Amino acid sequence: MLKDIFKQLGGIFASPKTRWATIFVWILLIGVFSYIWPQVNDRETTDNQLLPEDANSVVASQINNKEFANDAGTPLLLVWYRDGGLENADYEAIQDVYTVLEEEPVDSQTFIPPFQNAPVEALAGSASEDGSALITPVFFDDTASTKVLQAALDELEVKITDQLGSDVLKDKLADDGLHVRFSGPVGIQTDAVSLFSNADITLLITTVMIVFVLLILLYRSPILAIVPLVAVGIAYGIISPLLGFFADKGWIVVDGQAISIMTVLLFGAGTDYCLFLISRYRDELRHEEDKYVALKRAVGGTGGAIMMSSMTTVLGLLSLGLAYYASYDRFAVPFSLSIFIMGIAALTLLPAILALLGRIAFVPFIPRPEAMIQRIEKKKGKKLRRPKPSHRFGKKIGALVTEKPWTIIVVTVIILGGLASFVPKMQFTYGLLDSFPEDMPSREGFTIIADHYPPGEIAPIEIIADTGGKEVDLQAVLAEHPYVEKIADPKEGANDSNLMQWEVTLSIDPYASEAVESIPELQAMTEDALKDAGVSNVEEAVWLSGETATLYDTEEITSRDQALIIPVLLVIIALLLFVYLKSLVAMTYLLATVLLSYFSALGIGWLVLHHLFGVAEIQGLIPLYAFVFLVVLGEDYNIFLVSSIWRKRKEMPLKQAIADSVGETGSVISSAGLILAGTFSVLAVLPLQVLVHFGTITAIGILLDTFIVRPLLVPAITTVLGRFAFWPGKLWKLQNHESYQSKAEE
Repeated sequence: MLKDIFKQLGGIFASPKTRWATIFVWILLIGVFSYIWPQVNDRETTDNQLLPEDANSVVASQINNKEFANDAGTPLLLVWYRDGGLENADYEAIQDVYTVLEEEPVDSQTFIPPFQNAPVEALAGSASEDGSALITPVFFDDTASTKVLQAALDELEVKITDQLGSDVLKDKLADDGLHVRFSGPVGIQTDAVSLFSNADITLLITTVMIVFVLLILLYRSPILAIVPLVAVGIAYGIISPLLGFFADKGWIVVDGQAISIMTVLLFGAGTDYCLFLISRYRDELRHEEDKYVALKRAVGGTGGAIMMSSMTTVLGLLSLGLAYYASYDRFAVPFSLSIFIMGIAALTLLPAILALLGRIAFVPFIPRPEAMIQRIEKKKGKKLRRPKPSHRFGKKIGALVTEKPWTIIVVTVIILGGLASFVPKMQFTYGLLDSFPEDMPSREGFTIIADHYPPGEIAPIEIIADTGGKEVDLQAVLAEHPYVEKIADPKEGANDSNLMQWEVTLSIDPYASEAVESIPELQAMTEDALKDAGVSNVEEAVWLSGETATLYDTEEITSRDQALIIPVLLVIIALLLFVYLKSLVAMTYLLATVLLSYFSALGIGWLVLHHLFGVAEIQGLIPLYAFVFLVVLGEDYNIFLVSSIWRKRKEMPLKQAIADSVGETGSVISSAGLILAGTFSVLAVLPLQVLVHFGTITAIGILLDTFIVRPLLVPAITTVLGRFAFWPGKLWKLQNHESYQSKAEE
C-alpha cells in the first residue's frame, strides 16, 4: 500500500511532463521566500541568557540590578600584565590610556575610574600580590548591543595602539614587555559573538567540500557527487528564509551555534536521504531500460524508509523543545524544520533532478540492463564494460552474520560494552570560557586574573535575603563554611530596605566543582539564619547570584532537561518504530542497540578527547546533544536495514532475507555513515570547544553505528530471534504458519 503511494508520488513529480515544473517550483519558492523574508543568519540573537527567568541566580541578578546597582554600567576589564612584575613606566602608560579615555570617550562608554589622577603608588597598590597583574575597568551602557560594543572595543584598541603600540595587544603573554587583554562581561560577550562572525560561511564551505570529496571517492562519478549537494542546497535556500520568518515573528530565538550545527545536520542527513534513493535507482536501472519506470520503482522502494527516517528525526529533535535550558530549546525548531523540508525534497525535488539526468548522472559507470548493453555493443561494434557484481562484500558480511550470530553478538557487545565502561570517568564543565580557545583575549585575561589574584576574587557570590526587617548576623554564620574566605559588610536595597546583600569571596576557585556544590549549602545556611531571626517563608526569601550560582543552576536545569527529554525521545522513537514495523520485539532491540552505541561513543569520545587532545573536561551539554543526534540518526540506518529485511521476508526465508538485506544496504549505509560522520567532524574547524567535543563524539558514534551495530549486531540479533523478531505483526504469523506447514509436509 505504502509502496504504491510512493510509486505514484514518483510519477507525479518526476514524469517527463512534470520534472521541469517540480524543479522550477522549488527554485521559485527560494526567490519568493528570500524576497519577502530575512535570512536566518540575519536574525541571530546576541542574548547569552540561557537559564529560565525563574532560576534562582537569574532572579538574584534582576534584584541586584534593581536594588544594588551602582549605575556605572557593564564593565570591560582591562587586564594588564608583565612577566616579572609591572614597572613604574607601565603604570604611567596605563594612566595615559585613561587620560585619553577621559578626553575622548569611546562609543557607549559611561564611566571610568579616575586612574589618570591617582599616584603611581596607588595603582601599584591595586596590583596583584606578585605585582605582575593589574585590573582596570571601563564601563559601558547596559543597553548597548554587541555590535556597538564591538565597535567601541575596536576604537579602544586603536587608542591603546596609538599610545603603547600594537605589541601590548598582539604579542604572546610569554613574550617580554607589557601586555593587555580585554576580559570581563563586555570582553566575553564580544568574543563569544566574534567566534561565529565568519563561522557560518567557513562551516558551509567546508561541509560542502567534505561531502563532495567523499561522494567522488565513494561513487567515482562527478555528476552524481553534485546531485545531492544541489538538492540539499535548494532545500537550504527555502529553510533559511523560513527560519528567518519564524524569528521575525518571535516564534523562535535564532542561536548561532544552533544554525552552525543545523547546516552540518542538513548536509549530512540530507545527503544520506539522497543516497538511499540514488542507490536504489542505480540498482533499478540495471534491470529496467525505461528510466522513468526505474525511478518510480526506486521511489516506491525507498520512499517509506526515507519518510520514516525523516519523521523519526523530526519528532526526536522536537523533543528538545521540552528543555528549560535555552541552548537546548533553541535547537528544536531549526533542526526539525530543516529535516522536514529535506525529507520532502528527497521525495520530490531529487526524483525530478534524477528524471532530468537519467543515466547520465552515473557517468562514467552507467547502469544498464544486459539487453541494453548488448544492443549498444552491436551498434558500436565493440565490447562495453560490465558492472561488477554488486554488494559482494556486503553479501559476505550477511552470510557471516547469519551463520555465526551468537559469536557476532558476544564479540560486539564486549567491545561496545568495554568502551561504554569509560563513561563514569568523564569530567564535565559548564563554564562558557572553558569553551573558548585558550588564546582568545577574554580567556587569556581571565587566566591572568586566576593565576595572580586570590581564586575567589575572580567571581564573588552575592547572597541576597529578604530579612523582613529582622536583624540577621549572616557574616558570623557563613564564616563557618570551610570555603568562605571573606564576607563584605551587608548592603541595603535602594528601594526595599528589607533586602540585604552580602558579597562572599571563596577561598577556592569559584568555577571548581567543589565551589558549585557549595551553593545549596550556602543557601541552606542563609535560610537557617533567617529562621533563627524569626523570618517566615525563608525558602522564598534567599537568592544567590554570581558565576558560581549560575553554574549550579545550569547543572541542575540541564540535568532536569536530560531526565525529561531522554525518556520522552525514547518513547517517541519506540512508537514510530512499532507503527512502522508492527513489532514490539524489533522495537525493543533496535532501541537497545542504539543506546549501546551511544554509551560506547561517549566512552571512546572521552578517551580520544582526554588522552589524545588533552581535554580535561568536556562541556556538560554534550551528553544530551549527542544522545538526541545519535539515537535519531542511528535509528535512520536501522530503519533502512530492517525495512529491507521485512520486505524481503515476504518473498524468501528469514536467514536469506537478512543476508540479502545486509548485502543490499551495506554499501549505501556505509557510504551514508562515512558522509554523515565526515560532516559532523567538520565542526572541529570551529574555534568553540563545545562544538569540537560534540562533533568528535557524534562522528565516532555514527561510525560505530555504521560499521558495527548496523551490519553486525542488529542482523545477528534478528537471526537469533528468528520469527519472534516480528512479534506480534503479520510476519510473525506468516513465519508461524510456515513452520506448521513445513511440519505437516514432513
